Amino acid sequence: MSKTPDGKNANNNQETIDFGYEQVPTQDKEKRVADVFNSVADKYDVMNDLMSFGIHRIWKKITIEYSGVRQGQTVLDLAGGTGDLTAKFSKLVGDDGLVVLADINQAMLRVGRDKLRDKGLFKNIEYVQANAEALPFADNTFDCITISFGLRNVTNKDKALASMWRVLKPGGRLLILEFSKPEYKLLSKAYDLYSFTMLPLIGKLVANDSDSYRYLAESIRMHPDQIKLKQMMNDVGFRDVQYHNMTGGIVALHVGFKF
Repeated sequence: MSKTPDGKNANNNQETIDFGYEQVPTQDKEKRVADVFNSVADKYDVMNDLMSFGIHRIWKKITIEYSGVRQGQTVLDLAGGTGDLTAKFSKLVGDDGLVVLADINQAMLRVGRDKLRDKGLFKNIEYVQANAEALPFADNTFDCITISFGLRNVTNKDKALASMWRVLKPGGRLLILEFSKPEYKLLSKAYDLYSFTMLPLIGKLVANDSDSYRYLAESIRMHPDQIKLKQMMNDVGFRDVQYHNMTGGIVALHVGFKF
């Protein structure tokens, strides 16, 4: 189906956007993504370990190290899902600090809250169901914002980045941990083979849901690459933006500051 240069369907003039490799009406993407995460929420942690062979824990550890978070600070873990980063930040900020775990998906937020409370982490953590495109926080609220494997699922990424910039304090930093473009051609081919054969198969066997994991693989390919995302961050006001490739560029950590 053809599209006009402004992203509208040529036949009915309706705006569309990517949902994996599929083009869907823009207003439908949020619900389609919600359906995916409603389906995978209960198996999310298990699948993360299986799909990444546990390497996601190293990626997140590196993200924490780049965050510079200290005792007494206020952190937003956006699209925080099951709370892996929130758990680490809770210990770093201490009793005088605050971590807000925010996610647009209620099922993911529930799983994260239950997991963190089972770990005895609750005194300095708040939970907010929120859309990254219109964050329900005052200007200049957070010392640090992280969004881990969530930005590619946002409908309007530019709007979300601008919203993050708004609620970040001057001097604060944004960290985006996301799948990106592999640096090496051979790695890219192997990664594609794995993503489009093994991921749906693992999803079918473990979560009884191959379609959701096929979408997740496709959404990674549709996400802006390292250079493009860096430019998008610059465009909304972030400065000193840098990215750090991990596992050959399969994942990249972008860091930007608000001055």
